Amino acid sequence: MTGVPDLSPLVFDIETVGLGWDTLEPDIQEYLLGRARSDEERAAVPERLGLHPGTGRVVAIGLWRPDEDRGGVLVAVDGAGSAAAPEWRPFENGALIYRGTEVQILQEFWRYVSEAAGTLITFNGRGFDGPFLMLRSLILGVTPTRNLVPYRYSAREHCDLLDILTFHGVRPRDSLHFWCRRFGIPSPKGDMDGAGVEQAWREGRLDDIARYCLQDVRATAELYRRLQPLVAMVDRR
Repeated sequence: MTGVPDLSPLVFDIETVGLGWDTLEPDIQEYLLGRARSDEERAAVPERLGLHPGTGRVVAIGLWRPDEDRGGVLVAVDGAGSAAAPEWRPFENGALIYRGTEVQILQEFWRYVSEAAGTLITFNGRGFDGPFLMLRSLILGVTPTRNLVPYRYSAREHCDLLDILTFHGVRPRDSLHFWCRRFGIPSPKGDMDGAGVEQAWREGRLDDIARYCLQDVRATAELYRRLQPLVAMVDRR
């Protein structure tokens, strides 16, 4: 069964890290450095590999249902004793956790969004999370089961709150942290932010990454609830 809007909406968000500069072929390193426009940009290239599906990997995928206030997080535990047959288990504060290899969490994500998710909700998911998941999955031989970047000017299949808040690019982009503050929603950017995920991954702090990812999807879910009147108007519902 293909995911349809008649099912319960689902927020998703991903955390990514770089594959490691030394793992890239010399010609790819040269290509990436050649795109930089200054010495400062060249120095930053190895630290930004996690932002590209060709040089990064998915380490966590948060899922949350705003209508039901429940969800969980998938965490990649490659090289850290991942289970042969991973399954959803209780985590913290009512959330569930699914630990597996990167391939396993991607397979579970695609199974879930195709069978059990209605409208997909993100913050900048059209610009980052959706394309990253689709391309990274294909690189690893995992077939996507749902188009995460459908027709942009409808929120029925994918409601990207960044599109809603910018009125599809009419006004400037602001961060999730900014909008959470303005709407009085607890911001997920506390002990960790996106820039801190890479260091946490290197240190093996997978549960910290899972907590941060869950905070992100919970905040996005609450922002979605608060924006419902605007979503309906923009989407002509």
